[in-house]
Formats: sequence, structure tokens, C-alpha cells
Amino acid sequence: MFTLEIEGKAVAVINGDEETARDLFTCDGFKEDIQKMTSDGAPLWNGTSELKIRAAKEDEIEIFEDALAEDDGEGDFEDDPRHAAAANDATTEEGEEDEDEADIVFLVDIDEADALDS
Repeated sequence: MFTLEIEGKAVAVINGDEETARDLFTCDGFKEDIQKMTSDGAPLWNGTSELKIRAAKEDEIEIFEDALAEDDGEGDFEDDPRHAAAANDATTEEGEEDEDEADIVFLVDIDEADALDS
């Protein structure tokens, strides 16, 4: 697992290999999203700070696993075509598309969009 760190703060964990983590965390769609997403009213990313990808620490892995265990699969997830290219780049050694999708868990509290619109 790998963690996205911005300005020394762990922001998100992904359960893929390093190449998958780099592809997803640095794709244009994800970067656009983290510029729009806020935590405590501040954007997750300012658009210029380094996006550091590193091996996840034990406590981050535990948070990730707990979040997936609690997920009932009934969230309001919508597939974002801007992320599809990076997710679909994962292939097996035989060149077949890897059926496993990477999951991303945010390590910071994300402000609700409805609360921001008020």
C-alpha cells in the first residue's frame, strides 16, 4: 500500500503497487479533485505543492483496512471517466487487464459538498 503525502501530511492511502499509486495520485482528474475537495475548509492540495507517494505506514494501513471493513458498498460513488485511464493501465504479466481495482481511502476528514454550498 502507498500513501499520498502533501506538505508533510498523509492525505490518502491506496491498496495498489507503487506504479498504480503514482498513476492514480498524479492523474489530471485526481489532481483536479483534490484541489476542489476541502478538509476543515482548506483545499487538500493547492495545485503547486509536491505530491509525495511513499510506502504506507502501519497505522495508515490499519485505517485503510478499517475503512474498507466498515464500507457497506452503498455510498454515492460515481465512476469518474477522468480516472479510468490510470485505473485501466494496470495489466498482468501476460498483458491481460487486471480485474482488481485499487481502492483509495482518505486519511483526512473531507468536508461535505452540501455543507460547502450553504
